[in-house]
Amino acid sequence: MALLNIQNSGPETPFNVFVLGFRPFFLTAGIFSVISMLLWLLVYSVGVPFPMKGLSHFHWHAHEMIYGYSMAVASGFLLTAIKNWTGVQTLQHRGLMLLTLLWVSSRVAALFGTEWMVLATLFDLAYNLFLAVAVTLPIVKVKQWKQIGIVSKIYLLGLFNLFFYLGLFNVLDMGIYWGIYGGLFVIIALIMTMGRRVMPFFIEKGVGYPVQLKNSKFLDVSSLVLFLALSISDVFLLNMQLSAYLAMPLVVVSLLRLYNWYTTGIWKAPLLWGLYVAFIFITLGFLLFALQPYSSLATRSLALHAFAVGGIGLVTVSMMSRVTLGHTGRNVMLPSPWINVIQWLLVTGALLRVVFPVLLPQFYSYHIISSQLLWIAAFTLFVIVNFPILTRPRID
Repeated sequence: MALLNIQNSGPETPFNVFVLGFRPFFLTAGIFSVISMLLWLLVYSVGVPFPMKGLSHFHWHAHEMIYGYSMAVASGFLLTAIKNWTGVQTLQHRGLMLLTLLWVSSRVAALFGTEWMVLATLFDLAYNLFLAVAVTLPIVKVKQWKQIGIVSKIYLLGLFNLFFYLGLFNVLDMGIYWGIYGGLFVIIALIMTMGRRVMPFFIEKGVGYPVQLKNSKFLDVSSLVLFLALSISDVFLLNMQLSAYLAMPLVVVSLLRLYNWYTTGIWKAPLLWGLYVAFIFITLGFLLFALQPYSSLATRSLALHAFAVGGIGLVTVSMMSRVTLGHTGRNVMLPSPWINVIQWLLVTGALLRVVFPVLLPQFYSYHIISSQLLWIAAFTLFVIVNFPILTRPRID
């Protein structure tokens, strides 16, 4: 469980932001999350023109939140975690700077619209390939084949991103659709895989009293198999009824896992309850998938946003906060009180985006705009809190 022992990652000399993957990628992910959501808010609420041809504004927003924000967080996390897993130094200094520059260049080029999309594509796919190689080499070097399941998801994300761009340039008919929805499901699969590893360990070590939580291999395998089947049904077969049938047992499995991971002490630790509530939102997404054929209010969009806003949003903020504290020599049990505020902003935003449209559908657009504003506020605070930590040497 070396991944989880993040209090001591060794000396960092000479210091710069590019000494370890979490620093540049968590920082740029937070900043980009604010910028991209602000732009999406302006496009959605007041119709600010955005120069895109062949790509809807919604598809741009979805792509950039998956392959921009989420991929940046995954990059920072894995480049840091793999160093702990393998004992092999992962990408740093000039190599890490180049990887970050590729990611930033693609994001910036996409903001300039259609005429820059060829450059955005080249930068983005080069980044995907570079990242895949960077996370694979240390694992191959020490033959830690048990990590292949996690690393393989980086390759899948690269493949689905390629599908997206092939669709954008009219090479693959379903490319944009496969790229966006396939990418989202792979990110959720990565979260579910890591959740099995981190949730019981974090909770047992973080509640401040002896507790031993259950981890059922049957439930772990069942959840991943069912989720794979749901992903295929929803992304490739487009079968709403089959997706509902697959989502029903996923709700049960997810609730059982949440029950096994539960202890009352999590509510006193922001970095624990944030992760736990994220998995509640993912379970809510499964429930909405299951109810789709039977209720016009339980839409696919709400299910996917339960995954994205509640699931990905809370998981990434909680994990970035924990990793940042641990790998800068700080106490992961004593996060900034602002982290609690950030997570509550995200929870409220997720409820407005997923639950309130069901309860008060007549105010749908107001719920969306309010959720966007809360996301922007949460990540603005995240950047303010973590900028000085991520840009300075370890305190020890």
